[in-house]
Amino acid sequence: MDKHTFLYTDYIQIKLNTLGHISGFLDKKTGTEYLPQSIEAPLITIKIEGKTLNPLKLESLKKNSQLLIYFSTNTLVEITINTHRTHVTFNISKIISEKNIDLLSWGPWPTSINQIIGETVGVVRNDAFAIGIQTLNPKTLGGRPLREDDVMPSYDIFDENSYKDISVEFQDKQLYRGDVAVATDYGSALQAYTRDRSLAKNISNWGHDEFVSPSYTDGGIMGSKIALFGCPIEELMATLEKIELDEGLPHPTIGGQWAKTSPKATESYLIMDFSEENINRAIAATRHAGLKYLYHSAPFQTWGHFVLKKDLFPNGYDGFRNCVQAADKKGIYIGFHTLSNFTTINDTYVTPEPDSRLAKIGTTSIASETNIHTQTISIQDPTFFRKKTTLNAAMIEKEIITYNRVSAGPPWKLLKCKRGAFGTEASPHSRGSDIDKLLDHPYRVFLSNMDLAQEQARRIAHFCNYTGAMQLSFDGLEGNWANGYGQYGRTLFTYAWYNALEPRLQGRIVNDASNPGHFNWHIYTRMNWGEPWYAGFRESQTLYRLKNQYYYSRNLMPRMLGWFALREDTSIEDAEWLLARAAGFDAGFALATSIKFNANQVTPTKQKGRKKIPSNSYRILEVVNCWESARRNNVFPDDLKEQLQDINKEFHLEKKGDHWALFPIYSVKGKIHTRHKFLPLQNPYSNHSLTLLIENIGASSITELTLRFDTGITLLISPQLNPSQKVRVDTQGNIAYYDAKWEILDTNKLDKKWHLDCNPKKIILGWSNNKPGQMLKLECRVFGKPWLLKKTLIPNGDIQ
Repeated sequence: MDKHTFLYTDYIQIKLNTLGHISGFLDKKTGTEYLPQSIEAPLITIKIEGKTLNPLKLESLKKNSQLLIYFSTNTLVEITINTHRTHVTFNISKIISEKNIDLLSWGPWPTSINQIIGETVGVVRNDAFAIGIQTLNPKTLGGRPLREDDVMPSYDIFDENSYKDISVEFQDKQLYRGDVAVATDYGSALQAYTRDRSLAKNISNWGHDEFVSPSYTDGGIMGSKIALFGCPIEELMATLEKIELDEGLPHPTIGGQWAKTSPKATESYLIMDFSEENINRAIAATRHAGLKYLYHSAPFQTWGHFVLKKDLFPNGYDGFRNCVQAADKKGIYIGFHTLSNFTTINDTYVTPEPDSRLAKIGTTSIASETNIHTQTISIQDPTFFRKKTTLNAAMIEKEIITYNRVSAGPPWKLLKCKRGAFGTEASPHSRGSDIDKLLDHPYRVFLSNMDLAQEQARRIAHFCNYTGAMQLSFDGLEGNWANGYGQYGRTLFTYAWYNALEPRLQGRIVNDASNPGHFNWHIYTRMNWGEPWYAGFRESQTLYRLKNQYYYSRNLMPRMLGWFALREDTSIEDAEWLLARAAGFDAGFALATSIKFNANQVTPTKQKGRKKIPSNSYRILEVVNCWESARRNNVFPDDLKEQLQDINKEFHLEKKGDHWALFPIYSVKGKIHTRHKFLPLQNPYSNHSLTLLIENIGASSITELTLRFDTGITLLISPQLNPSQKVRVDTQGNIAYYDAKWEILDTNKLDKKWHLDCNPKKIILGWSNNKPGQMLKLECRVFGKPWLLKKTLIPNGDIQ
């Protein structure tokens, strides 16, 4: 008689043996067994008094809907099973034990699949089949309990102190975030766990070797719950969506479609810090760029209570709501930025009376009575106070103090104290009063405990409910590590926000973050990494952004490229470089700018009869409109997308009626510091047009600037080009002269034919004056024959 327990979905047979181990993952359709032989696969393990215990025996009851797992310490764990067509759920429903179970682990469960490992989502897959685990409540954490602080393991881009890009040693490696699914020698493994948090613990957390993680009442191991599934690849997304719906998990949608499969989840957006006064101009700029979302990067005067900046929104939340409504009339959604539970020192959670729920590193007591003038405070234990932090603050009752340092030896004292810090009131305190070392962050903010953090999350939800804002980013989610609960604290924050949204908004607000997580996979619409502050438009975190695209793909997330800064010196060529990558990866992006656009913004030319032309920045918005419209219409075929992903290739896109013309571009760049010197040109195209961009990066003016090809043609480009000025010649021979900020100074037109007739090999620049410090930067862009794009690729050919 077969003693095994069998559990079935439509696609997979899960077999359990009498020892409490999984002994089979069978693809029902093909008969393929995905459980490696000779690899232990305990359904659960437990930890008691620091010792990990494997199950000894399994009994199946009630037609396999209940399992009894026995351990060596007179411990019994009951698991309730619910079988669905797509998945099986396992729920800890009863525990009998003489000793407290400190931790329960699901797995690790081995599989022989090793092709794609989704470390965050918890899914492994090959070309035919996928197997996955999903945690079904916040306290059931994805991964293995490798750290007492439960911070999800990941590679940190800033480990090498490089804010420009990833260091060379990591360029051939992928960035992994999490270990819900991990690669192994035999294939892969799936795993999750739950801790008992009923007792406070002293752990290492957030750079502090001594940190008190407080107790938290959540039922402990009881109620830990996961789903296990296996399915054909073509059913993977439908299966995950079904799990969300059946198990009551968060289920974000866009226009009624699940966000994880909606093409609208990758909508790009414009970041402009609008106000009640200029909202209409910001809306006009967003529409000109063809985008649907307008985002405010810093609307709040305080974080914690989230009070709006009065100079931007004198009518407070009502004023922001008016902006949302004005945008809605134009088909634009409004978004905003938060720093999650970061709490500013000017917020009423801090001043004039600090909230007792501000996060603490640890607590001791004062050793002697103090009055309001005491500047040296005696304490019983210096353990939590020795390490200097950004604010170096402590709280006694309703007063915050700051101090310079701890005395070198006993009796222990806090030296050079500032009383009544951050607008709190200096007060006398009796001997034995508690003194807490507050946890802060280099942004000069405090953090909050689990209770206060969830209250702050509900405040963000209230802001959404009241104003109707439809997008936000949870920046700074790591602030929720403040209790030593790691990914659990982070999840409770976002889950509290999600559950506090009104029904009309719940699941409809586009939200992302730069800090992912397994349970949060169900809450957020997408992730969005990449900052523009560390280098040029093309260079800031470039490799990091590209590696993220592979992370998103293997973890079944919509793709995003992060933030890019549209500055006054940003070129159209830079913009098209970004837009080509967005098209290649089918990834959205954020374009952040402080440029003050006006409706129909144009710059008049100085020559009579010439047409007014758009400013460079406004022209960039038009280019964004063209490319993003094409991306939304899915006109780029896969073979072209592979080329568009290459950051070393240049492209130009034009709208031609109901088609788009995509031009491959041969680009050669160089610097010339001596007149009549040349730049070599290895043009792969013939008899095609080109553009030319020249910038004076030297200290002296250039006069009578000419361009000559080695085939003989000579063209006057500029009578004079001053330092920092630029000149662009377009495909039609039109010349535009710019200052350093791309403001148009003048226009002209070449009086000779402007194209490459016979494949020249050199570009030669000359000028009449010869002074020290002269230097020109040159880019020549030769246009190849375009692809004509609609819904399907039209063969390479000339534009009609």
